[in-house]
Order: sequence, then C-alpha cells, then structure tokens
Amino acid sequence: MRAALEAFERRHGLALLTQRARLGVLIGYVSLIVLLTFGGLQLLSRNDAGVLAILIRVLPLILFLPAIVTRRPRGHAWLAFVSLLYFMQGVMIATLPNMAWLGLLEVASALLLFTASMLFARWQGRQLKQ
Repeated sequence: MRAALEAFERRHGLALLTQRARLGVLIGYVSLIVLLTFGGLQLLSRNDAGVLAILIRVLPLILFLPAIVTRRPRGHAWLAFVSLLYFMQGVMIATLPNMAWLGLLEVASALLLFTASMLFARWQGRQLKQ
C-alpha cells in the first residue's frame, strides 16, 4: 500500500495532491458544520434542547479553524481523529426513524473530512520536509 501511495505521489506531484486534499478538507468541514447546525436547529424547533445543543455539536470543529487556516499538518491529523466522532454520531442518527438522510449525509461528510485531513497532513508534512 505504501509503495502504491508513493508511486501515486510521484506521478501527480505533492503540490497538486496537497491542493486537492485541502479542497476536500474545506468541503467536508463546511458541509459537516452546516449539517450539525441544521440538526441542532431541528432539535431546537422540537423544544428538545436549547441553543447550547448547537454549540456543543459545532464547537469541537470550530476549535480546529486556526489549524485549517494556517495549514498545519498536525492540526489536520487531529481533525481527522475528531471527525470520527461525527462519523459515529451520524451512524447513530441514521438509525432514527425520520432522520436517516441526515445521518447518512453526516457520515459521508465525516468520512470525506477524515480522508482529506489525513491525506493533507501526510502530503503537507512531506512538502515541508523537502
């Protein structure tokens, strides 16, 4: 697997791959925040929880914003691990009767964020070592 990934890096170049991974991180990050806010607003409309429910769901992602803006590989690696929590939450939401679509979208966004963050951390770290 490692040899295949290194051949892929040589074929396409680290700069291009890093740009594409960064785009994936941004798309996954924004879509996950939008989905979490939407899910929190649905809870708010049913009077199940207050505004704190939205804040608790979105705050862990907001804390990684400086790492995303400054393009730090270590911050992206940690963001990938945190995105797995949202993957688990999405799986649990997908089991609810009328919320399967929201859960599946959250799972897809979390997987995109995980994959793109890990690849960005790898490729950006390799670029910084050159």
